[in-house]
Amino acid sequence: MTSTAEIPAFPMTRAAGCPFDPPPAARALQEEAPLARVKLWDGSTPWLVTRYAEQRALLADPRVSADVTRPGYPSPAPLPKGGPGIGFILMDNPEHARLRKMVTAPFTIRRVAAMRPAVQKIVDELIDELLAGPNPVDLVEAFALPVPSLVICELLGVPYADHDFFQENSKVIIRRDATPEERGAGHQALAGYLDRLMGEKLASPADDLLSGLAARVHAGELTRTEAAQMGVLLLIAGHETTANMIALGTLALLEHPDQLALLREGDDPALVASAVEELLRYLNITHNGRRRVALEDIEIAGRVIRAGEGMIMANDVANRDPAAFPDGDRLDLTRDAHRHVAFGFGVHQCLGQPLARLELQVVYSTLYRRIPTLALATAVEQIPFKHDGSVYGVYELPVTW
Repeated sequence: MTSTAEIPAFPMTRAAGCPFDPPPAARALQEEAPLARVKLWDGSTPWLVTRYAEQRALLADPRVSADVTRPGYPSPAPLPKGGPGIGFILMDNPEHARLRKMVTAPFTIRRVAAMRPAVQKIVDELIDELLAGPNPVDLVEAFALPVPSLVICELLGVPYADHDFFQENSKVIIRRDATPEERGAGHQALAGYLDRLMGEKLASPADDLLSGLAARVHAGELTRTEAAQMGVLLLIAGHETTANMIALGTLALLEHPDQLALLREGDDPALVASAVEELLRYLNITHNGRRRVALEDIEIAGRVIRAGEGMIMANDVANRDPAAFPDGDRLDLTRDAHRHVAFGFGVHQCLGQPLARLELQVVYSTLYRRIPTLALATAVEQIPFKHDGSVYGVYELPVTW
């Protein structure tokens, strides 16, 4: 066993000049073995799971818990006073399943597919504004962030006029260097906001997801607090991740002009769908890994993970595992990458993945055709990357055309 003094900390630092690649230290551990011990902020030493097959096996194993309150859970930072408060994603069945099923219907593939014209309209109107506005411009502020924010606001029934408020608080909650007090205050602000909206939906329901939750509150199936917490989770997850994928994906494509040309010059929906899966695999913006704790002893890859020991699934590294994705460090939009773990795996895999895919398909098939001369307005070295967040991306992306 590696001595404690030699165990690397996690999260690990990405190498300078390689903004799209996983940390070299994690890649080195992957080459040595599927599992390795790492040290966290609190001195605990959970298992870092770096290979694709072992991650899929553990994420699907009922002996593995996502409950952040269990002893041994490898929390990425101290918990705010009163607990994490971000809903069912950090719970186990049956409570996880009970709450999740209440918001599943709007995210089915069929329901999401019906949203395509509305998403296309949002994307086209924002591009119209881009072309009519200043040049150069920050693509994050003018396009990448508004697209998913407008979509999730429409779906939930949240006023888009409040986007500055919920975006700023969301940033605090997912910032790794935020104090527990700062994260707690950010969450409390959003929970209070969603609770007020829930009160409005109870009094005057509309055709939106929050009104659906309000109906369940009225029927006694949910508490108002549970409904507000679910609203916070869906609001944060519904705009932060996709916004980062839009901006970081655009940067990756601008840095790979041969791949960008495939999207800009082709019109095959299958290629667009393939491109989305490959960019999700290649970029994989979840920075903290998926965290779990063992409920029982689990033997895997020649090791025994003891009951009560934590696990971190380094999904960015697993999506570059050569055993699953040969030549995985190469961006190839024609690759069959649909089995990536960017959305997780098992019962906790991302609820909103059909919507994220739809938004990315519309963006990636529209933006570069309508603005075929899109280019960076600064050197890559000058772009501020989100090394301090649990969701990776860029703070700004200056572009011109």
